[in-house]
Amino acid sequence: MATLSGRLAAPFVWTLSTALVGVVALTYLGPKFILVAGLAPATLPRVNATLNGIAVVLLLAAWAAVLRRNIPLHRRLMLTAVAISVLFLVSYVVQHSSFPSVKYGGGLAWLYYPVLLSHILLSVVLVPMALITLVRGLGARYDQHRRIARWTLPLWLYVSITGVMVYLFCAPYY
Repeated sequence: MATLSGRLAAPFVWTLSTALVGVVALTYLGPKFILVAGLAPATLPRVNATLNGIAVVLLLAAWAAVLRRNIPLHRRLMLTAVAISVLFLVSYVVQHSSFPSVKYGGGLAWLYYPVLLSHILLSVVLVPMALITLVRGLGARYDQHRRIARWTLPLWLYVSITGVMVYLFCAPYY
C-alpha cells in the first residue's frame, strides 16, 4: 500500500502546489467580489502581516528546538507554522479576491519593487519546497528531510519577513 511519504508524495506535492499557486493567481486575474461582508480594505493586509510575523517567530523557535535536538517541540512548532501559513493563504486569497491590489506610492520604489518581486517569485518556489519538507519529516525520512530543510527554512524566513516588509511599505496606501 502506498503512503503519502511513498509513491503518492510527489504527485500530492506538485498537485497541491500548482493548485495553491493557481488559486492565488486567479485572485489577481479574476473579478473582485466581497467574500466577507463589512470587511475594510486595510483589515486583512494587517492580519496577513501579523500571520507572517508569527510564522517567523515559530520558524526561529523550531530551528532552535531542532538544534537542541528537541524533536517533539520542533515538530509541534513546525506544524503550528504550517497551520499559520494555511491561515495566511486563506486570508490572502480572501483579501485579493475582495479588493484590488494597492499601488505603492512612496519614494523607496527602488527598494520596494525588488523586495516585492523577490517575495513573489520565492513564495512560488517555497510552496513545493515546504510541502516536500513537511512530507519527508512526517514520513520519518529524516535524512531527506534535513537535506531540503536546510534550504526551505531560510527561504521560508525570507518570504515571511519580506511579506511583512511589503505590508509596511504599502500600509499608508490602504
